Amino acid sequence: MPQGQTIDVVGIISGRTGKKIPRFLGRMMERFIHQDYINGFLSQGYEGVEFCTECVKYQEQSFRIKGLDELRVPDGARLTYASNHPLGGADGIALIGIIGSAKNRPLKLMVNDFLMNIKGLAPMCVPVNKLGGQSKDLSAHVDSIFQSEADILMFPSGKCSRRIDGVIQDPQWKKTFITKSVETGRWIVPVHFIGTNSKRFYRVDSLCKRLGIKFNVPMMFLPDELYKAHGKEYEIVFGKPIPPSRFDSSKSPLQWAAVLRDEVYKLK
Repeated sequence: MPQGQTIDVVGIISGRTGKKIPRFLGRMMERFIHQDYINGFLSQGYEGVEFCTECVKYQEQSFRIKGLDELRVPDGARLTYASNHPLGGADGIALIGIIGSAKNRPLKLMVNDFLMNIKGLAPMCVPVNKLGGQSKDLSAHVDSIFQSEADILMFPSGKCSRRIDGVIQDPQWKKTFITKSVETGRWIVPVHFIGTNSKRFYRVDSLCKRLGIKFNVPMMFLPDELYKAHGKEYEIVFGKPIPPSRFDSSKSPLQWAAVLRDEVYKLK
């Protein structure tokens, strides 16, 4: 097993901003993200799929899984798993562990580049900067991942679910998973991850909307939401793989993304 790693949230933020964090504020941040709890797992040194499967055990989570064993695609077909994003952390870790263990194939996950600071996840991740623009180099890297032999797990909403029109659901799905999958001949597997964050998470999001705050404040609460997911049970439903030929010119890629989003929420 590789040497363990721990995370230093103060060091990470100081490095990204170039500013020194006051000690009292740093301690508050460490408590808020449950740094000691997180480091208790990270220090064990797991990497890749094993990192995710062992994290689920550390969290004492359980899952009811439907459809994964029934996926049928032509030999050699590459897959894009497109999932809703209800939790913003625990769902990605669980899906990597579950899919990676069941299929024993290379698997990549599109993530916020902040998560690249977690050594155990980094080998499986393709960083996408949610806080700013993507560079040309990053865009080329994303293209190379879609052209590779690895399967890909994506959350097309780009951020986790919110309360919208009184219902907890993803924001609009972006079209990239459609356009890139069609370009590279990938089959798309719709995935419905059934679960929610705490009521506080959605209250914070609603307050930010009322106050007109553009910064993604709820994202800062995700480590705490991961901690609160300890011991919970979730259901995951995998739909039938969809060939790239389905996504024809009868609809735009963005419209196809909306169709897939609706179909994901119908999976039971």
